[in-house]
Amino acid sequence: MSGDQELGAGMQSMMREVQSMADKFKMEDEEQYYSPYAHLEKATVLQEARIFHDPVAVRENPRKCCTVIAQLLHLQNTGQHLSGQEATEVFFGVTKLFMSDDASLRRMVYLFIKEVAETCNPDDVIIVTSSLTKDMTCDVDLYRGNALRVLTRIVDAAMLGAIERYVKQAIVDSSGQVSSSALVSSLHLFNASPENSTIVRRWISETTEATASPNEMVQFHAMQLLYQIKSNDRLGVSKLVTQYSQRNSLKSPLALVLLVRFTSKLLHDEVSEGRTPPGSLMNGSAVSKAGYQFLESSLRHKSEIVVYEAARAICSLPDIEPQELTPAISVLQLFLSSPKPATRFATMKTLAGVAAKNPRVVSKCNEDLEALISDANRSIATLAITTLLKTGSENS
Repeated sequence: MSGDQELGAGMQSMMREVQSMADKFKMEDEEQYYSPYAHLEKATVLQEARIFHDPVAVRENPRKCCTVIAQLLHLQNTGQHLSGQEATEVFFGVTKLFMSDDASLRRMVYLFIKEVAETCNPDDVIIVTSSLTKDMTCDVDLYRGNALRVLTRIVDAAMLGAIERYVKQAIVDSSGQVSSSALVSSLHLFNASPENSTIVRRWISETTEATASPNEMVQFHAMQLLYQIKSNDRLGVSKLVTQYSQRNSLKSPLALVLLVRFTSKLLHDEVSEGRTPPGSLMNGSAVSKAGYQFLESSLRHKSEIVVYEAARAICSLPDIEPQELTPAISVLQLFLSSPKPATRFATMKTLAGVAAKNPRVVSKCNEDLEALISDANRSIATLAITTLLKTGSENS
């Protein structure tokens, strides 16, 4: 009996310990998270920023400099903006950090210049262009890519002409990191001002060469820039779509998704501008026929995102015949049984849109739709029910 009592007391003691631990974790979960920078004072941070002017401290303690830059960025992003004089003083201090070879500190310097450049005097910002240009031509890919991104954010059209040669070389660089940085920077420049866009348009041959890069992300960014350059030229866009849809040179799924979207936009324009009569696209212009054939062939691509984008593009085409919708609906029907909730939801959203105009075409998917009524994702289940209400008959 005494043994049972000891066992019972031991169990009670263990249960109390478990309960106390549970209460402790519950209290910890209920505690609010406080940012380590929540109580920063601008005057204190500016005082600490004087470390930038000490070359010994910069060389021996780059981590401290990184922390100070992070605090300055926190002040900037939480509305505690630096005054003109304060920003200029800090900016000059940060430029002295280029003497450090620490990679983390250099990346923080790039980030700071990019964030603060707009609030500084343009004449002060020009001072760092020589350091950035030097980094842009160095042997370290990390520095070259980041220096490009920063430099193209702070230059105007007059200065862009001076560094144009470096940017064009970077677009066709063998390093994917540098090439992507140059292409993305060119996109920002193109949208910054009409003067900049005029200069960027001259880089079309380098951009076209970048579309043949073995790096998938470079291909993606090159297609974006190429379309931007030709966006106001209908014939140019038509040639772009025709050329890359027939050449089959794009290996990047993201670049192919862009090409599918460009093709869809072109087909919409063909119908809206009267070059292709409403109805079957295969009876329309040569551009319409080639565009639809490319979308239909993309339904057999090995990448799921390309297949879905092509199916969605076909389903969104204006006044499309039901028989031309059938290949896309067949592919979407397969996606309804995908183990990925995002794929099922995207497919359901597309089918729901088609069912509003062509319920008969979607009715072949009714059995698969009924299986999704009990889907764990409530959004998918709701879309399945509303789609079935459009496609189902009284006898089903």
